[in-house]
Amino acid sequence: MAKKVVIIGGGDAGTYTLEAIFKKGAEALKQFDITLVKREKGGSSSICAVPLALQGFFSMKDVTEVDPPETFIGHGIDYRTETEATGINLENSTVSLDTGDELNYDSLVIATGRKPRILDIEGATLKGVYTMSTIEDGEKVESAMKTPEAKNAVVIGGGTIGMQVAIAFSKKGLKTTVVIGHQTPLSSLLDPDMGSLVHEKLAKEGVVEFVLGQNVESILGDGAEVKAVVVGGKEIPADIVVISSGMLPNSDLAEKAGLELGETGGIVTDQFLHVKKAGKYVSQVYALGDCVEVLDAITLRPRLSQLASTVLVQAKVVTNDLLGGSYPLEPALSPSVATISDFQVGTVGITSATAERYGITVISGKKEKPTKARFYAGRKSMAVKLLFDAYSERLIGAQLISEEMVADRIDGLYNAIRKGMTAKELSRMEKSFDPCISLHRDVMVDAMDNAVVQFKA
Repeated sequence: MAKKVVIIGGGDAGTYTLEAIFKKGAEALKQFDITLVKREKGGSSSICAVPLALQGFFSMKDVTEVDPPETFIGHGIDYRTETEATGINLENSTVSLDTGDELNYDSLVIATGRKPRILDIEGATLKGVYTMSTIEDGEKVESAMKTPEAKNAVVIGGGTIGMQVAIAFSKKGLKTTVVIGHQTPLSSLLDPDMGSLVHEKLAKEGVVEFVLGQNVESILGDGAEVKAVVVGGKEIPADIVVISSGMLPNSDLAEKAGLELGETGGIVTDQFLHVKKAGKYVSQVYALGDCVEVLDAITLRPRLSQLASTVLVQAKVVTNDLLGGSYPLEPALSPSVATISDFQVGTVGITSATAERYGITVISGKKEKPTKARFYAGRKSMAVKLLFDAYSERLIGAQLISEEMVADRIDGLYNAIRKGMTAKELSRMEKSFDPCISLHRDVMVDAMDNAVVQFKA
């Protein structure tokens, strides 16, 4: 008899779990009777692509339904859209829906995703103030930025999403201001010296204006519609405001069911992604994706890793466990890359601020130079900062900024961190060379050498 599996959530976590099951083959799929419920309309979508769609790289329609419901229904999935799970009863193994139905399960997968952090300030609910967490958010912002009266935009927050939305506004001709509470953008990903390079590049290009080291005091409106943002006692005109001050785990449903939440607010799981209640892990009930907290591979402390690359691995872990296999989840390193204007920013591991928070002394190696031979036309520059543990000499973090080749290098550095490679080992690695695509003395080798000389012989 097929095992009844209920998946709550149709974002990346729910979708990747289905896809991981499909990849196991028809015989594996026959073992399950799967129902997926999601409160959004339509099939799977690409949330990460929404800010880039706003910039015009592709249409919003291209990312709103990557796979329609029929794709999953064709695999025999009971795929229910615009349906919200309102309760989980672990004792009876049931899920209550807003339709009044109740689903029985043998295995439950909680994939409820994330929710935007809402600022507790006056005017946050005015018309013209948006968040950027869902496809619907993207559609609303796209519609607003196309109106004739949209001339000034303010983005609150300097993370990846906030920066990409700001670029979108600028490209569409809106005068754009980004208000950031820190002294540099992308502060959760980059050390201040690297973040300042992002600031300098965008300021030099005149793409956006920055207000750094200050918080928004209030949002003003003319009646029900937004008109300005107040920062440092000054009013910044705003016809559109996007609040992008971070994402929180959408763990309300799990908390209501009595499941344990961690210090990040994310659902606590073991290495097989089983949830925890009353001090015990619950077999056959899983949680994955943006709603769970993970164990950091460097600090060995809980944190969030709200990345598609993280949940892709988690989906494989859940699927293997559903099929009776053993595929434990490793602590997270969270490699990431983002396109900001005409350059790329990549990170993996921890920043200097995180290292300091957990008492880890670091030695850094930094270098900026071209990535190709001096006689190659159109060569680009790359800035590299590598962080090493001062005692073990192992690589624990990397930050790259360039117009090219960032993603592959970050993935390579991910493997170096996972393998525990030291600065000396990395500096002695042979590197491929062709003047059209690389240098014989690569920028990363120089950064590694700069770190090596700081270690005691």
